[in-house]
Amino acid sequence: MHALQPKHTKLKSDEVKKLLVRYNISLSQLPKIKIEDPALPEGTSPGEVFKIERKEGDKIRIYYRVAAP
Repeated sequence: MHALQPKHTKLKSDEVKKLLVRYNISLSQLPKIKIEDPALPEGTSPGEVFKIERKEGDKIRIYYRVAAP
């Protein structure tokens, strides 16, 4: 992983359920990220949800993406 690359963390199924309930959305409404994206670990399957932590100034912003083919 490159030093400037944001941290990508795969969420567990219970964490995904909590996320969807918290924002009152379905899995298909999450933004997509290609499974070929070099930031994702090898062996990523479609439908897995990732938490992305980007540092913007002094703050860390959290984004969620679902892996798509």
